[in-house]
Amino acid sequence: MSGPRSAKDFFRPLAVGAPTPLTEIPARPSRAIHFFDPSNPKMAAKIPDMVGTVDVLLGNLEDAIKADNKVAAREGLVQIARQTEGLGGPAAKTQLWTRINSLDSPWVLDDLTTLIPAIGDRLDVVMVPKVQGAEDIHYVDRLLAQLEAKAGLTRPILVHAILETARGVANVEEICGASPRMQGVSLGPADLAADRRMKTTRVGGGHPGYLVRGDRDVDNPDAPRPSYQQDLWHYTIARMVDACAMHGIYPYYGPFGDIADVVACEDQFRNAFLLGCVGTWSLHPKQIAIANRVFSPSVEDVAHARRVVAAMGDGTGAVMLDGKMEDDASLKQCLVMVELAEQLAAIDPELKKQYDAIEVQA
Repeated sequence: MSGPRSAKDFFRPLAVGAPTPLTEIPARPSRAIHFFDPSNPKMAAKIPDMVGTVDVLLGNLEDAIKADNKVAAREGLVQIARQTEGLGGPAAKTQLWTRINSLDSPWVLDDLTTLIPAIGDRLDVVMVPKVQGAEDIHYVDRLLAQLEAKAGLTRPILVHAILETARGVANVEEICGASPRMQGVSLGPADLAADRRMKTTRVGGGHPGYLVRGDRDVDNPDAPRPSYQQDLWHYTIARMVDACAMHGIYPYYGPFGDIADVVACEDQFRNAFLLGCVGTWSLHPKQIAIANRVFSPSVEDVAHARRVVAAMGDGTGAVMLDGKMEDDASLKQCLVMVELAEQLAAIDPELKKQYDAIEVQA
């Protein structure tokens, strides 16, 4: 097995004529990655009106697309990308992503060889399912470079991996660092649960059986004991966040399958946001609003962050605000909030109004 590329070669194109790889992944807002079936005429008809209302629209070619519809989905995505104004490309408010078929499928090669020449200038990110290790990213990396060169593209298409297997989680650090194309990683809880032989049939979210229980009352041993449901995905999300942060790319929560349970959906999204994820998947339009709300810093958090930034001056020393000590570590946390608020305000007029109305008080 060959070793990693030399550092001096890492940012050289993998094909003659391919665009130069990026040395830094742009921080483009992607609170909701909304999946749609390009072979479904009703869904396709709604796409133009969704541009500007959701950060990412993703044409799904893999799971949930029947084998008989694979070609129609691929061709439908080409038509949608060509005909929809404001969708895809570096200046668009709504990014265009696709999830290709798995690398061991009979459809994936046609996915890439069709999409890159036809709509490579509009396609921002290719999402790769069931990534097992760096070798999967290397394969897609080289193929994309060859196709970009052939199509005359001037910017590299980025790659996003889904963690859906135990091996993928075990290799998440090397996956994140496998290519300068790596944009981010999403948690795929359903396939991962099956691969791990977890005893849950839910698509994301918690499980009432996964809990901790309070101690029994020795004076009243038959009294009810409080219990607290735990997060099945805490370890995996935290590990994914660390791996992404280490390599300067972005972590995402994946699907939440119980569309009707908007409360639990919001809770799961918020857990991921607090742990460091920048966005999530949306399987239904009602989840877009939840994601946009959860993955946008609250007005109160932005106001506090701006106060700390203003009070800290050159960032050294420490100050007291509202009885709490704020120092350089606090400043770094607050700058994360302020920078995210500025990025979101640039694409979300309603958020811009809310953030602009904040008065920073000493």
